Amino acid sequence: MKIIFDTLISLLLLIFFSPIITLFSILIFFQDYHNPLFFSERIGKNKKKFKMIKLRSMKVTNSDGFLSTKEGDSRITKIGKIVRKFKIDEITQFFNVLNGNMSIVGPRPNVEKDVNVYTLEETKLLSVKPGITDFASIIFSDESEILSDYENPEIAYNQLIRPWKSKLGLIYVKNNSIILDLKLIIYTGIAIFSKKMALKLINSDLKKMKIENDLLEISLRKNKLKPSIPPGASSIFKSY
Repeated sequence: MKIIFDTLISLLLLIFFSPIITLFSILIFFQDYHNPLFFSERIGKNKKKFKMIKLRSMKVTNSDGFLSTKEGDSRITKIGKIVRKFKIDEITQFFNVLNGNMSIVGPRPNVEKDVNVYTLEETKLLSVKPGITDFASIIFSDESEILSDYENPEIAYNQLIRPWKSKLGLIYVKNNSIILDLKLIIYTGIAIFSKKMALKLINSDLKKMKIENDLLEISLRKNKLKPSIPPGASSIFKSY
């Protein structure tokens, strides 16, 4: 059922968004005359590698070596700022869903460097196909802003975001269903217009799942994030 659901929804959304994909592909190409698509290697279900398709929002040259990006990153192009702000670069990932590499809903796929530091508990995230959206995608949709105050965004990501992102991903793995997928797709749409409302809806669902209080608090994003311990780890992440 999930495969049929993913295929039908992806086809409909690709048809609907095709004018936007075409427009921004042209704008990106004429900005620097390079391929408007960016193929980023990710780790999927059962640690299988695949190329995630995104509309390119950054310069072709990757000068600083960081895989995580922060607000104001010099690599982001003028068109890329618009693409990232409105999540337009994510639309092309529906092609990955049609290819069978991804699902519409599921834990977001990570690069090999980050998967290599997963704890045994976090490897359970690789038991399902990665998704375009999930709890964490909505709760931490401002990831680049969160990392903007840190010199090393990768370390900051692993200390501030990864612990909660992994916990939320594991909750999805344990409770995944078509009903939950539909809810998260709807919440993702709502978040475009009102993130606050989307967070309240997510918080309500998490309460019904009897999730720990600290995660319920994080889901509302009212307080500044602090370094935390990833699930299955014994200490805060220090380095790769």
